[in-house]
Amino acid sequence: MQIIKTRKIWFTIAGILALASILALITWGLKPSIDFTGGTLWELSFIERPDNVAIENALQEFNLGTLTIQPVGDQGVIIKSKELNENLHSQIFDKLIKNFEGVSEVRFESVGSLIGKELRNKAVYSILLVLLAIIAYIAYAFRQVSKPVQSWKYGVISVVMLLHDILIVAGIFAFLGHYYNVEIDLTFVAALLTILGFSVNNTIIVFDRTRENLYKLEGSFEEIVNKSVLQSIARSVNTSLTVLLTLGAIYLFGGESIKHFSLALIIGVAIGMFSSIFITSPLLVEWYRLGKSS
Repeated sequence: MQIIKTRKIWFTIAGILALASILALITWGLKPSIDFTGGTLWELSFIERPDNVAIENALQEFNLGTLTIQPVGDQGVIIKSKELNENLHSQIFDKLIKNFEGVSEVRFESVGSLIGKELRNKAVYSILLVLLAIIAYIAYAFRQVSKPVQSWKYGVISVVMLLHDILIVAGIFAFLGHYYNVEIDLTFVAALLTILGFSVNNTIIVFDRTRENLYKLEGSFEEIVNKSVLQSIARSVNTSLTVLLTLGAIYLFGGESIKHFSLALIIGVAIGMFSSIFITSPLLVEWYRLGKSS
């Protein structure tokens, strides 16, 4: 199997996915939750769930502004509104108890706008910090590999692919946010950080085999890299499929609160498996060829 020689095909697929994700992010953007915007998330359970209009009418006297009411399961709803203090929270809950039979509170989360902005900034900083740490780690791990490609290039290529992976995840969630009202929260950021760690692990497996084979095998750089990918492909695929099976079970049976977290991981692990096998090593060879021709 000639993965390296057919790299233009893989580059085209990766480019289309990246371009579609960029367009989705520019056109729709990500839909932030109250973790980043501030506000209140209130999950309630009813013996017999009323319709959204009945709930809105019951809360009309409290001037809560624009409400988002989302059914959950067979008996629950999630209400999102502006930030509520504890006094107003108690008043509203008393009114709901009077109007609807068997209502109970599952969870109540309130985040101030300043805290939401701080969390958003910290989320961005954490992702950037992880990317810088990955570059430094890979450059150090491959410090003894100076020919025919310098060690720092392994780190740069790895980060390019990590950005590609999380870009596609973000693009898909932009699509889901626009058409299915899926919001991103702190668990989405946790999923992105997990994807970064998993994807770089797969990449290092392939690069490490390349490093070993550069000392053991004879042939052109392209041939050695292709052999290294083929030797590593079974391990990468088996590891990824095992993780995907587990995440699939979590997505199906783990409950509403972690559904989008597990979905982000499923997409990220699948994309990471593809990029670590079909993109990172071909990109390394392409950079090497461009260096020789210049």
